[in-house]
Amino acid sequence: MPVPTSPASSGATPPPHANRIPKTTWLKLGWAWLVVIAFTLYGGTWLAQPLTPVVALVCFAVLFFTIVAASFGVVHEADLLAHKLGEPYGTLILTLSIVSIEVILIASMLLGPGEFPTIGRDSIFAVMMIILNLVMGLCLIAGGLRHGEQEYNAQGANAYLAMIVLLTGTALVLPNYLSGAGEFSHLQAWTITAITAGLYAAFLLLQMRGEKRLFIQPPVGQMAVAHAPAQTKAVDHAGSSNDRASILRSSLLLLAMIIPIVLLAHHLAIVIDYGVAAAGAPVAVSGVLIAIIVFTPESLTAVKAALNNEMQRSINLCQGAFVSTVGLTVPAVLVIGLVTGKQVVMGISALETVLLGLTVLLSMLSFNGQRTSVMQGAMHLALFVLYGFLLFNP
Repeated sequence: MPVPTSPASSGATPPPHANRIPKTTWLKLGWAWLVVIAFTLYGGTWLAQPLTPVVALVCFAVLFFTIVAASFGVVHEADLLAHKLGEPYGTLILTLSIVSIEVILIASMLLGPGEFPTIGRDSIFAVMMIILNLVMGLCLIAGGLRHGEQEYNAQGANAYLAMIVLLTGTALVLPNYLSGAGEFSHLQAWTITAITAGLYAAFLLLQMRGEKRLFIQPPVGQMAVAHAPAQTKAVDHAGSSNDRASILRSSLLLLAMIIPIVLLAHHLAIVIDYGVAAAGAPVAVSGVLIAIIVFTPESLTAVKAALNNEMQRSINLCQGAFVSTVGLTVPAVLVIGLVTGKQVVMGISALETVLLGLTVLLSMLSFNGQRTSVMQGAMHLALFVLYGFLLFNP
């Protein structure tokens, strides 16, 4: 199935209103910056200790709505760039933008007043279970019910899964065998940071250049490798001034949506800290909340792609998002711990190790061929339900 192209890149003349910024975008942007100004001026007073449940709930609702709305704005602009630039560039822009937001929220929790030594590993693990089981399961079921068995590029899926095995194994499992507390020593932390960042950078480079064909939707009923040259021609970058202007505009709007999230992350961290403590919930719930806040827009985009019979795009969004999560979060969290002296615990529990192993093994079996099935999606959803149950009933 060819990668969708924009009217400009397909040779059609865009309508006069095509270059206008939608009103919804202005509303999201205006609301986000209005909330930023309000919390910059009065946030210290509103969130001063001791917090009351009513104030905390109102602040959380406003911050949650604002950050999710801004995230949807990021997804919208990234989708526009995806149509202009083609795959896998568009998906990479979307994934990196969303994961950057997650890293910002995690960093805010680490640098905040509370002590969250496990927030990095909890967030990574929550993203894994939500993205690879809940969202991927929904994609397989929704796409399968509408289109039957769907095709994808197995080499690309296997490349993602290989990265997931290596990165999660070294970041989340290995620490338990290096120290009983699940922590890295200073030298180990710097080494793991360098290896993770270097490997992820190499993977991105190959994904954008030498092995780009592995992450492009194969034509229906045909192998992707045999038709990769035709696909790359179909998504060549348009060179007109209108295209360049729209790419620049979408890039600036994307940044304008991300900056409010950065500025509001600290306030959200304070509210989450209070809420988890007040509710007596497991500390891991903080990581789940971050994953839900950050990845809801991208998750909806992935399900939409599956419904449009673009399973490779769903895989790029889900598996690519998790690879980016580990590749960016692990170095960021370890460096923050090293620089600030904050305790950072990366090793997951024995129960979580079993769930991680089941998720990786099930994903490998689900994407071992050339076609998907609804039954595979049902198994991923079942594993997510088990994770949700064990989160509160370990």
